[in-house]
Amino acid sequence: MTPDQIVTAIGELFAGEGASDYLGEEVTQAEHMLQAAALAEAEGAAPALVAAALLHDVGHFRGAIHGRELMAGTADNRHSHQGADWLTPWFGPAVTEPVRLHVAAKRYLCAVEPAYLDRLSEASVHTLSLQGGPMDPAEAASFAGLPYAADAVRLRRWDDDAKDPDAPTPSFDHFRELLVELATSR
Repeated sequence: MTPDQIVTAIGELFAGEGASDYLGEEVTQAEHMLQAAALAEAEGAAPALVAAALLHDVGHFRGAIHGRELMAGTADNRHSHQGADWLTPWFGPAVTEPVRLHVAAKRYLCAVEPAYLDRLSEASVHTLSLQGGPMDPAEAASFAGLPYAADAVRLRRWDDDAKDPDAPTPSFDHFRELLVELATSR
């Protein structure tokens, strides 16, 4: 696929599956991801990190991977890893690794910032229990040493804040050129 073709395919996922509910939150899956990217952009994040914020939950889309069983099941569906793996042919590690690590970043923040857990939505607390719960000290130290850990923590915070049904939400086309440029430079 060319960069334009993959971005078109991603846009179709946002328009199709993205219109469905977001795991018990008050926004759709697409609104959530678009809000996360808008928060990253407003904070002046690097283009690759804005793209990671936009694409962080692509692993929940059946058209990209295998779907959204996380809320219905009793185990983690590893959407972060599967989403990152799916994106790898078109995007570099500055995009894919924060996507891969955004669930681990939630577990990390719960371990190193005790008040962080209180910020999580009910759905996010539920998924945390399926994803392994807060990290232990050794896991947290290991995570903190990873090359994209700091970016994943930033992405995680945007992820947590991107669930506002009243927030202005840009369209997917707002980020289209950014994605095409990042896929082109791979």
